[in-house]
Amino acid sequence: MSRPAGLRLARRLLVFAAVLAALALPLTLRSFWLQAGLFAMAAAVSAIGLTLLVGRAGQLSLGHAFFVAVGAYGYCYLAGPSTGAGPWGVGLPPMLALVGAVAVAGVAGALFSPISGRLRGVYLGLASLGLVFLGQHILTNATPLTGGYNGRDAAPLSLFGFSFTNGDPDGFALLGVPYGQLERLWYVGLAFVALAWWSARNLVRSRPGRAFAILRDSEVAAAAMGVDVGRYKAAAFVVSSMYAGLGGVLTALAFGRIVPDSFGLTASVSFLVMIVIGGIGSVGGAVGGAVFVTLLPLVLDHYSDSLPYLSAPGSGGLSAADLSQFSYGLAVVLVLLFAHDGLAGVARRVITTVRRSPATATSTGPPPRETSPSKEPVR
Repeated sequence: MSRPAGLRLARRLLVFAAVLAALALPLTLRSFWLQAGLFAMAAAVSAIGLTLLVGRAGQLSLGHAFFVAVGAYGYCYLAGPSTGAGPWGVGLPPMLALVGAVAVAGVAGALFSPISGRLRGVYLGLASLGLVFLGQHILTNATPLTGGYNGRDAAPLSLFGFSFTNGDPDGFALLGVPYGQLERLWYVGLAFVALAWWSARNLVRSRPGRAFAILRDSEVAAAAMGVDVGRYKAAAFVVSSMYAGLGGVLTALAFGRIVPDSFGLTASVSFLVMIVIGGIGSVGGAVGGAVFVTLLPLVLDHYSDSLPYLSAPGSGGLSAADLSQFSYGLAVVLVLLFAHDGLAGVARRVITTVRRSPATATSTGPPPRETSPSKEPVR
C-alpha cells in the first residue's frame, strides 16, 4: 500500500473511531459532561455559520448572538402552548417549530442584508453590533412574547411520538444505562453538528462558496468576474443567520429555559473568539474553537474547589470565570502572533509534516555511490 493511501485509510479509521466514541459517550459520561457537551455542540453550530460569514465571505459581524436569540426564542414561541398563563405561543409540533425558527432567523438575516450590502469592514461590524443592543431591548421589554427578564421555557422536542425528555417512553435504557433527557438530547446535538458540518463543507466547495472567497479577497475583482456582489453578501448573511438559528434552537433545548442575558454582547464576542482560535474560515476549526471556549469556563468552575489559586466568585481573588477570560485573551494573542490560521492551521501543518517525511526512512539500503568514469590507458 502506498504512503498516501495508507494515510487516507488511517484518517478514515480515525474519523470512524471518533464517531463511534461520540455515539457511545452517553453510556459513560455523567450529567455534567453531557450538559457541557450540549452547550459546546450548540456553540459549534452557531460558530460554523459565523466562520462562513467572516472567514469565507469576508463580512464582519459582531451581532451573531442576535440571530442565535432569534432561533432560540423563535422555537420557544412557535412550540410554546397557545393557552394558559405565561408568554404567548403558537402550539406547533416541535419539529415544525424547529424548522420555522431556523427560517425566521434566515428572514432576520435577509432583513439586515440591505445594510450589509452598503457597508463593509469595521462599519459593517458596528452596524451588526447594533442588532445586539436592539435584541436585548426587545427581549427584555416584549414580555408577552419573550417573558422579559425571567425568560421563557423551551418546549421539549419530540419526534414520531418519541420524546427527548425523561419520559415517553419512560424507563428507556440502552445496555443497561437509563437514557434520560440529556442522553437523548446528546444525539440530537450530534445530528445538528453533523448536518451543519456536512452542509458547510459542501457549500465551501460549491460555486457559491468560491464566489464567497472571491468576494472576501476583493469586491472589485468579484464584480469584474461577474459575481453579483450585493446578492452574495446578502446570501452570506442569510446562510449565517440560519446556522445561528439552528444553534439557538439547540441552545434552548439544552438549557430548557432561556433568558435575554444569554444572548448579549459577551456571547457575540465569544463567537468571534471561537472562530479566531479555531482558524477563521475553517469549518473544523470553528468546531474546535467552540469546544474550547465553551468547555473551559465550565470545567474550571466545576473543578474550582480542587484547583489551586482559584477562589469563589466575588471574594476578590482569581475566580474560574476570570481565569477563563485570561485564557481566551492569551489564546487569541498567541494565535494572532504565531498562527494566524488557528488550530485548524496547526493541524494541517502537522498532517503535512507527516506526509512529507523522508522517503529514505523506508529504503532498504544506502543510496548507490557515484563513481567517476574510468579512463582508458594511453598506449
